[in-house]
Amino acid sequence: MEEIYDLIVIGAGMAGVTAANKCGAAGWRVAIVDALPYGGTCALRGCDPKKILRRGAEIVDAAQLMQGKGIDPHGLTINWSDLMAHKRGFTDPVPDKMEKGLTGNGVETLHGAARFTGTNTLEVDGKPYEARRFLVAAGAMPRPVRFDGADLMIDSTEFLNLKALPKRILFVGGGFVSFEFAHIAARAGAAPVIVDRGPRPLRAFDPDLVEMMIERSARIGVELQRETEIVSVAENGGVFTVEVTSGGQARTIETDLVVHGAGRIAALADLNLEAAGVTYGDKGIAVAPHLQSTANSAIFAAGDSADTGGMPLTPVAVIEGKVAASNMLKDAQVAPDYAGIPTAVFTVPELARVGLLEAEAKEAGHDVDVRFTDTGGWYSNYRIGETSAAAKILVDKSDGKILGAHMFGPEYGELINFFGLAIKLGLTAKQLRSMTAVYPSVGSDLGSLL
Repeated sequence: MEEIYDLIVIGAGMAGVTAANKCGAAGWRVAIVDALPYGGTCALRGCDPKKILRRGAEIVDAAQLMQGKGIDPHGLTINWSDLMAHKRGFTDPVPDKMEKGLTGNGVETLHGAARFTGTNTLEVDGKPYEARRFLVAAGAMPRPVRFDGADLMIDSTEFLNLKALPKRILFVGGGFVSFEFAHIAARAGAAPVIVDRGPRPLRAFDPDLVEMMIERSARIGVELQRETEIVSVAENGGVFTVEVTSGGQARTIETDLVVHGAGRIAALADLNLEAAGVTYGDKGIAVAPHLQSTANSAIFAAGDSADTGGMPLTPVAVIEGKVAASNMLKDAQVAPDYAGIPTAVFTVPELARVGLLEAEAKEAGHDVDVRFTDTGGWYSNYRIGETSAAAKILVDKSDGKILGAHMFGPEYGELINFFGLAIKLGLTAKQLRSMTAVYPSVGSDLGSLL
């Protein structure tokens, strides 16, 4: 057995890399391991490449909105292979940059599949390692689905590496992945269908704005089939036949590609956590508020690997990586601060949220002032030809503080950050309204929304 490490980090995504760099820079003997290229889902297989592809959709949509207003969009198309090459220009250098940064902080970088063999030991591709502390930050994987032919679906990683985009695409599940990819695909000339088993997709977002987004999606050719269950998928000669049931009736859908968009679970099944005595489930490892395992004090978890009840977001993973590292270094029990963290579905335009939903605020006993505004006719949207946009701001009548903000419209993924800051700092609507913004910018709309 080699010399004992102070910390071994499992997973070279944002949570793991953040913690490894912090502890390595503090002088600890640290190793990090991943079977995949360093960088994690967000940088390589998720948020960042997705939003690069979305840029193509933005350009096409922007031109179409200005048709008859001085712009002729005819002939404007997305060259999928060139757009993919542009994406790779960002993603390809990431693993090497990540690894060099870790090495510069004294972190030993390992490559292979990690598997626990005891409470303080693991092996990487059969080679044994021992450490005083472990941070599990192994990310997430597509949720297993149970129907015949499920193995014929591709996942989000494979979608982001498609060499060519087929004409007909069926997305299974009504979550982030399905709507974001469908909006990209529709602007690239495909005909996307989203099949969702429930009556309302994107349940974490304001239902009124979700319906507005669904209506906007339909206008660009994204079809949503609600309360529809996948029974089976079969393939013949490159064409997929998807059997579904809805309203008690069976029917089939023919498509050229089936994409898994039915959610994700913590990627922990292959780590043999049982050998370390760790309690875990689909939502991650059971941890105390300060991110230490409730069953094995040597193990901490962060990001998608930690069952904190928080949102599965990259900024949350970074926060948890920092907090877990600090707690280990200082032998402390500080809990992360999750207040005012926004999230967005990057459709075109985007759907954003921070703070409480209207129903949540009322259930928590707040006397809520619901300030809903249809902004489709406002100057900032008129300027670009968009007519579908709205905001719902929730203010506590007792003290004027902002409880939540929900927005659908162009650039609202940026505007939502102001509301996140207000919630984090406990600002009132009056205080936020006192800000003077650059005019005419989308930010200058903020005061009128309050």
